[in-house]
Amino acid sequence: MMKQVQKLQGDMVKLQEELSGRTVEATAGGGMVKAVANGRQELVSLEIKPEAVDPEDVEMLQDMILAAVNESLRQSREMVAREMGRLTGGMGFPPGLF
Repeated sequence: MMKQVQKLQGDMVKLQEELSGRTVEATAGGGMVKAVANGRQELVSLEIKPEAVDPEDVEMLQDMILAAVNESLRQSREMVAREMGRLTGGMGFPPGLF
């Protein structure tokens, strides 16, 4: 059992390194705002099209930014959970242990 746990720990470190290089992206406002997050749930890129910037409606831009960022982070968490589940799924560990 200890060998299995040690192997799993090594595999998890390797997977975390791999996931830090993977990205997911989300858009809001019909593509006016795009947010990209990595597997560490870090925002790595934020693009705002010039036509999204309306000085008369700053709140709309703020809402689009929040929506894109939150969705990219949600997708990143989902990607990590899916990959960790693949790693630990067949090993008989209780869900949520890792």
